[in-house]
Amino acid sequence: MRLSEVFSGDEFAISIEIFPPKTEEGDQRLRSHLKQLIEYHPAFVSCTFGAGGSTPQRTLDWCREIQNDLHRTAVAHLTCVGSTREQLIELLGTAETAGVRNIMALRGDAPQGTDRFRAVEGGFRYANELVELIREQHPDWGIGVAGYPEKHQEAPSPEVDLQNLKRKVDSGADAVVTQLFFSNDCFFSFRDRCQALGIKIPIVPGIMPITDFARIQRITSMCGSSFPDDLAARLSAVQNDKVAQFEIGLEHAIHQCEHLKAEGVPGIHFYALNRSDACRRILDALAAG
Repeated sequence: MRLSEVFSGDEFAISIEIFPPKTEEGDQRLRSHLKQLIEYHPAFVSCTFGAGGSTPQRTLDWCREIQNDLHRTAVAHLTCVGSTREQLIELLGTAETAGVRNIMALRGDAPQGTDRFRAVEGGFRYANELVELIREQHPDWGIGVAGYPEKHQEAPSPEVDLQNLKRKVDSGADAVVTQLFFSNDCFFSFRDRCQALGIKIPIVPGIMPITDFARIQRITSMCGSSFPDDLAARLSAVQNDKVAQFEIGLEHAIHQCEHLKAEGVPGIHFYALNRSDACRRILDALAAG
């Protein structure tokens, strides 16, 4: 199934994002968690490209396993980091051999230890160039792109950031999946601004359940997502109690997802961090609601 087909009807679609583990033990744990999440019939499972574009083969190996063993549509992340146009074409060919027909096209973050993103000679500076390449090489593939409800950290303004998104959409993207956020007002404002600019493809909210306050603080500091003061205060008050943090974060995520679904989003993309427990609780709550 292509991304354009996933969101073509009225059916609410959930999706899961994983990353390639670094060890065989991690692989086995992820298989166990994925088997539990597959029971909720996600429309697709996406697999990240790894920090600095370091794990393309591992990404494709997992995508092959998702499709062949778990019988779900796989979406492979692909970034511009460290690759020339020719190397990206070669990676797309490898993805095709692996049976992948859907790509999450991203510029990618600057490699660790560098201060900003720099394209290699013969490479791409922007994600819209990658979208154009995929659409040129594989016209019938599904293509997802990233959207930022609170602005990409490197963009000088929300207006510039939205124009950047519009270029990706106009280059041939099928769906926008957002960066994580913890205030639904941020998402709804972003959705309204997208629609006003003429972005008509599905905009799918990305949700990361809070299971560990310290970890989520590190993640939000890297991606620029804001944190509601009342939620931060509740979590700070139980910073030495992991179970309480999990339950508070879960309660917040359930309320977020129930509200988003009630407001007609086409689906929800879960940043699962290779675990199933929080996502399963959320999905059970949505099914019961």
